[in-house]
Amino acid sequence: MIRIFDFIFSFVGILFLWPVGIILYLVGIFDTGSPIFVQERVGRYKKPFKLIKFRTMHVNTKSVATHLSNQSSVTKFGGFLRKSKLDELPQLINVLIGDMSLVGPRPNLFNQVELIEERDKRGVYNAVPGITGLAQINEIDMSTPKDLAEKDAEMLQNLTLSDYFQYIFATVSGKGQGDRIQK
Repeated sequence: MIRIFDFIFSFVGILFLWPVGIILYLVGIFDTGSPIFVQERVGRYKKPFKLIKFRTMHVNTKSVATHLSNQSSVTKFGGFLRKSKLDELPQLINVLIGDMSLVGPRPNLFNQVELIEERDKRGVYNAVPGITGLAQINEIDMSTPKDLAEKDAEMLQNLTLSDYFQYIFATVSGKGQGDRIQK
């Protein structure tokens, strides 16, 4: 049932928000010259997939987990995208094709070994990764791998359709700030 809602919401989101996406893309060209960011992430059953986002950091920024990045790597426009969560908009494509869900554990990088171990212990990779979830709205990020894996497992064990909508509405209304960046 959740996959059906994911498909419908991502399709409708892309359909109605493409003008916003085009504007952000054009501004991004002037900001970094390369407004789309594609990165290999860990998907369901630990299979790789290409995550699509609007670029928020300079093009030459090292590919590490966000909490290991430096604030100086974030562009001014990127700061706006992160704060407004508009950098996530292209992930609707990932949801539409089934690589992601609107709700699920945030997909991590393959070099985040400690987080992979913690999530593996708890069966988190049996689920499709998501744009938002219980950890995100409770401001638990990838800088605390054990806490994140525990919260992800808790969400997956108890996830109902009602929770699915609750997490989406909480995120859209501004709850949660995403992964913190080093100052």
